[in-house]
Amino acid sequence: MDRRDFIGATGAAVTAGLTAGCIASGGSDGRTITVDWAYYNPVSLVLREKGWLEDEFADDDAEIEWVLSLGSNEANEYSQSGEAEFASTAGIAALMARSNGVPIRTPYIYSKPEWTALVSKSGSGITEVADLEGKSVAATRGTDPHFFLLQALDEAGLSEDDIEVVHLQHPEGQSALVQGDVDAWAGLDPHMAELELERDVNLFYRNPGFNTYGFLNVLDGFLEEHPEDVRRVLETYERGRKWAIDNPQETAGILAAESEMSQDVAEKVFVDRNDLSNPLPGEEHRELLSDLAPILHEEGMVDEGTDLQAAIDELIDSETAAPVIE
Repeated sequence: MDRRDFIGATGAAVTAGLTAGCIASGGSDGRTITVDWAYYNPVSLVLREKGWLEDEFADDDAEIEWVLSLGSNEANEYSQSGEAEFASTAGIAALMARSNGVPIRTPYIYSKPEWTALVSKSGSGITEVADLEGKSVAATRGTDPHFFLLQALDEAGLSEDDIEVVHLQHPEGQSALVQGDVDAWAGLDPHMAELELERDVNLFYRNPGFNTYGFLNVLDGFLEEHPEDVRRVLETYERGRKWAIDNPQETAGILAAESEMSQDVAEKVFVDRNDLSNPLPGEEHRELLSDLAPILHEEGMVDEGTDLQAAIDELIDSETAAPVIE
């Protein structure tokens, strides 16, 4: 299957899953609330470790179910199928999902990260983006590292057609680079930080402005039918965010334990590369997505006639979490 066929098949899967997602969110009775956790979402790790969501809903005898997202693409699949009411993605991945009919909106920003860069083995001869021409690059389609790669290529006067993109999940991309199966990798923390500290690799292209924030997305149907439950989840997220800011070393320790990585790696990820200071979605997020939206059309990731600005306006929710953020 070539790149365009792959994109088309993925778009069809998103569309096919829309009905299931609507049914799942609309039919929920609120007794089970499914929330994803991800190594790239440090607040989710704190909440899962501390059991604060379980405590919040204990009096209602409601069950919190946790599901692991290995990347934005998996998180979007949970939203698409209705398997999770809350899911963690990068901003541009959330926009792609919303534009393809996945009924989500973003009421909360869990971090402003520098979680991706382009990585090569030291001594490979790849020291700048232009060196990728004709080379193989591992990336997870539909996630921030993939969009980061596309932006980097464009800035260097290249396109995806000038390289071979090998579509792998983030941990598999890390392994492929180490094993020499690909020439470079569009990396994602904490896997990227692990390589940086423990292997002889080079983060040969970094650009924090090409990272699109960490979005916590909620299903439209769940928000409409259970606004009080959404408020309580967001209040608990606020508790976790504040605790993480006040306890950076302990937060890094939770990340280290969950990911089975060293404390040094976890500290690089959380302390050095995450900013948790602004959790409310707003104009800066709309502007960033507006700037990046053309990539979705150019890469065939949304239908040609899709109104991406309308999708951005539908996605960014600046009101729901406002009452719980101090």
